[in-house]
Amino acid sequence: MGAKGEAFAREFEAKVQEASALLGKLTDADWKKTTGGEHWTVGATAHHLAGSYEPITGIIKTLAAGKSVPNFTLQMLDEMNAKNAKEFAACDRAETIALFKKGAAGVAAVVRGLSDAELASTGTVFTGQPAMSTENMIKLAVLGHLDEHIGSIQKTTGG
Repeated sequence: MGAKGEAFAREFEAKVQEASALLGKLTDADWKKTTGGEHWTVGATAHHLAGSYEPITGIIKTLAAGKSVPNFTLQMLDEMNAKNAKEFAACDRAETIALFKKGAAGVAAVVRGLSDAELASTGTVFTGQPAMSTENMIKLAVLGHLDEHIGSIQKTTGG
């Protein structure tokens, strides 16, 4: 374990606590509102975030091992996101919050266990795109992704 991994995990856990508090206080009407950023329901946006943690954890482990994600494109990601937005437009709030907390705990545990060398390791995430370090993946897909979607939910709900 490295100091950087621990710092990233702590930062993420603090953000997760704030996000959990926000999600927990949303009303049924809030859950059904459409976000301005994603143009998905608040519920679908929250579910997207919650459901992203398992695959993101897999990508982090892949990069930390110095490998690349095989045959994954930005178009595939966009298609998956669009499908999930429709499928989870009316998802259950309690189940989504539970999935969010479980997934976030898994990400934090993996990030916390990374050495500085693993954080510096690189690989390709999206076919045809430049390689990315594990650290950059954490900054973008863990911390930035959370900020982006929770910020959108806050803006939509006044939270």
